[in-house]
Order: sequence, then C-alpha cells, then structure tokens
Amino acid sequence: MKPIAAIEKFDHLKRIITESKSAVVAFSGGVDSTFLLAVCVDQLKDKVLAVTADSEILPRHELSQARDLARQLGAEHLVIESKDLETDGFKDNSSVRCYLCKKERFIKIKQIAKAKGFDRVFDGSNTDDAEDFRPGRKAVYELGIGSPLAEAGLGKSEIRTLSKSLGLVTWDRPSAACLASRIPYDTKITRLALEQIENAENFLRKLGMRVFRVRHHGTMARLDLGEKEMQFLFENNLFDRIVHHLESLGYQYVTMDLKGYRSGSMNEVLPESLLNDTHR
Repeated sequence: MKPIAAIEKFDHLKRIITESKSAVVAFSGGVDSTFLLAVCVDQLKDKVLAVTADSEILPRHELSQARDLARQLGAEHLVIESKDLETDGFKDNSSVRCYLCKKERFIKIKQIAKAKGFDRVFDGSNTDDAEDFRPGRKAVYELGIGSPLAEAGLGKSEIRTLSKSLGLVTWDRPSAACLASRIPYDTKITRLALEQIENAENFLRKLGMRVFRVRHHGTMARLDLGEKEMQFLFENNLFDRIVHHLESLGYQYVTMDLKGYRSGSMNEVLPESLLNDTHR
C-alpha cells in the first residue's frame, strides 16, 4: 500500500478541525501545538482559544515564546496557573508524574472550554508519541481530549515540513520538555532544583547552544549535548566557563554524558514492561 503523503494528511487534519466548529488548544508554543494552533486559526478563525498552563516546571523563555506566537498567529490566548508542586504525588516524581500533571491541567482546560462554550479541547500529540513512554497520554484518553495531529496520521518530521511551508518559526525548534523531566524518577522535585536547572540551561542557551538538557542528579549536573553542541564546546574551550557558572548555582560536579543528547534519556532506567504499556 502506498504511504499517505503529508499533504493528504494535512487535508485530513483540516477536515477534523472544521468538524469541531470551535476548539480550545492546549498550547505550549512548541513545534506541534504551534502548528495545530495555526491550522485551527486558519480553519476556525476566531472560534479558537489557546490555553497555556504556567507553573514552576515551565521555563520562563518558553512562556514568553508562547505569548509571542499566539499573538503572531492572531489567536486569543489565556495563561492559567497550574500549581504542579501542590498536586498530590507530583513532587514524589514517580514514573506516572506526567499523568498526574496532564490530568490536573486538562481538567482545568476542559472546565474553561465548557464555561466559554467551546466544542472540543485539542492537544498536540502526534503519531511519534505512541513510540515513546508518555504516561500523560493516559490522561488525554481518560478525559476525551482530541489529538487531531495523531488522528490525521502526522508524525514529527511531517509536522516540521508542513510548519516550514506555512512559514512558522517553530519548524526547526528543538523539542522541549518540562523542567521536571531533568530529574531522575523517584527523586523529589523541589523548587530549588527546578531553578538550578533553568538557570543552567539558560546559560548554555546564551552561549549559543540549541540541542541539550541539563540533567539534575543532586549536587551533580549531567550535560546531554547534541553533536553540534559537543563540537562547539570543544572548539571554543568552554569547559571552565560552564563549570564556573554551574558551580555558582550550587552544583559540586559538572559532567558530560558521552552518549550525547537523547530525548527522554531518563526513561532508559525504566523496566521494559512499563515502557511497553499500551496505556502510556
């Protein structure tokens, strides 16, 4: 059977959206939700509301980007407060942390949609998410949240290609994840740790790096760097500058993972049975 072309999936996506009449989009300002919001605005005009959940686990620069993008797309944008550190069980940082977070947020977003008379609530999940450990997807299923990108059969690379064709600045933006994802499972999430991580990553970003994570192991920071970032680090001999800055944040040891950047590397320690859970 011939693979379905991205343009056909794009047409399917537009049909899915227009069938909804009006929608609230859970909007992070990342590649997927920005593409989804752009198509929703194009198809539904002013019958779209973008909602961003702000909390301690959302980097400040990502919130700023989300505000700017919503404004550029001409979408009404609502920022709500999500007190993740007060959510039962969240700080314990178990393997279901994302489920707890997503459920709390989508309950709030559904309440907003109902109060304002919107037909549906959409998230930006795509087909590639089914191949990764995503416990938050269970909350999406339970609460009846629509995932138009996944329903249309669109994967990440296709979304990037289509985003580029639409002139969206996010088309080549590195994948993002909440700050809590930098902390190993079963290690308590604290406000101090989140601040250390964000400040460390802001410093790397200001140096010119794009693809990276700062993994937080108590007093040790483990840098996951993309291939270009590793090369940049060596060519510019940035070791002392990075070590000095991260030590000023409270880290005693600064290391680099020789495997390099891998999305979801904290999941590598989880048992295979959990990773293969079809309800993730």
